[in-house]
Amino acid sequence: MADTVLYEVSDGLATITINRPEAMNALNIATKVALRDAVQAAAGDDAVRAVLLTSAGERAFCVGQDLKEHIGLLADGSTSVMSTVKEHYNPVVRALTEMPKPVVAGVNGVAAGAGFGLALAADYRVVADTAGFNTSFAGVALTADSGISWTLPRVVGPGRAADLLLFPRTIKAQEAYELGIANRLVPAGELRGEAEKVARALAEGPTVAYAAIKESLAYGFSHSLSETLEKEDELQTRAGASEDHAIAVRAFVNKEAPKYLGR
Repeated sequence: MADTVLYEVSDGLATITINRPEAMNALNIATKVALRDAVQAAAGDDAVRAVLLTSAGERAFCVGQDLKEHIGLLADGSTSVMSTVKEHYNPVVRALTEMPKPVVAGVNGVAAGAGFGLALAADYRVVADTAGFNTSFAGVALTADSGISWTLPRVVGPGRAADLLLFPRTIKAQEAYELGIANRLVPAGELRGEAEKVARALAEGPTVAYAAIKESLAYGFSHSLSETLEKEDELQTRAGASEDHAIAVRAFVNKEAPKYLGR
């Protein structure tokens, strides 16, 4: 993979780091390809039980599309300039949201445009108190991509999502926490350690149950109560048949801390 994205797996945790701090971790083509490959690798690796998505530097998590590169492509008259949505953003967001393992975003700074979309595609967001979020798209005469039209209304509600998309503004960290965009707010200097702590705890947890929780939340939002109850029955049967469930029950009875296997 390109050095614009770093990928490391350790003790069941895959850490993916966008590594363009000099460009506020903007997404040029090379970075998008490397990010897509890294996320898909983590999704398909049975040894990976959780993913931490974060970025290098302190100023930005990711400011989205690299507009300098984008301007050059437009000037060259490229007919495929917007194919990046289909070729890069969509596969990344699908892999993040659909992989049967939890994804934590460690948001160390500004998350704008597709960067905001990447953060929202995670299951849990640990956010530095100096970070901020901005949809940005309408500000450059574009519509939502990177899954934001699906993820943002689920987090803040459809009315607030429309407001944030039609009238882009920076949502500071405290407001992001109040809106539910940030699940955990920490001092900037503690962001990396806290995000890794959260992700490692999930990597050591009951992976099958986490996958079921992730699937049930996505399903329940757009289905009826009756359909959701049936889905819960299906998923609970799956979780109940896992080795980790048996381990958890034995540990509870014996008043011990469970040591999960992730299966």
